[in-house]
Amino acid sequence: MTGQLLKATRKQRGLTQAETALRLRVSQPYLALLERGKRTLGTKLARRAARTLGLPATAVPPSSQVQRTSAETLTRKLSGLGYPGFAYVRSGWKNNPAEVLLAALATPDLESRVTEALPWVLLKYPDLDTTWLVRQAKVLDLTNRLGFVVDLARQVAEKQDGTESVRYQRLTQLENELSRSKLQAETTLCQESLSESERSWLREHRPEEAQRWNVLTNWKPEHLQFAY
Repeated sequence: MTGQLLKATRKQRGLTQAETALRLRVSQPYLALLERGKRTLGTKLARRAARTLGLPATAVPPSSQVQRTSAETLTRKLSGLGYPGFAYVRSGWKNNPAEVLLAALATPDLESRVTEALPWVLLKYPDLDTTWLVRQAKVLDLTNRLGFVVDLARQVAEKQDGTESVRYQRLTQLENELSRSKLQAETTLCQESLSESERSWLREHRPEEAQRWNVLTNWKPEHLQFAY
């Protein structure tokens, strides 16, 4: 989140620096420094600003390191992003959608209801920071998992919007970028506890997209209840 965005949003909301500083629990002089780019918004303050001023979750900077987290925490974060499947969950702070997506993909065994939400994140936030996303996916060896999820989202976008839409084109560009660093090693879509017999069955019955990304899964766009 930049100081320029903070200032523009404040003015759009018709708020003075003093009013906004009070809401953000900082001093007016410090807010002035933030708006002029003389100080950097930390993650905690950026989250407060996003919630207070109604900024999108993409305005919250991702953490320097992706942390594996519990299913309960992931559902809460996905609820905070607006995922309809977890609308009943108390959400709390907004989190960067790219960071939430990678944290989920880094989980060895993920509940299917959380897995189902991942393509939705890409469809809901097509303007997320793909540069950071791709870089971190490479560091964490998550390129194939991410590539397959992007593929699912792209298929949904094609059915909903057509191939000329901005959302479809951004997802296609992201998929092409990930394909250049695709890993040869086989992986699962966050189901590492699968038995060998289950893995063998998936090798025979997985969709073409999963085979292309070396992912053992049978997820298809029609399985995504809340993506449409």
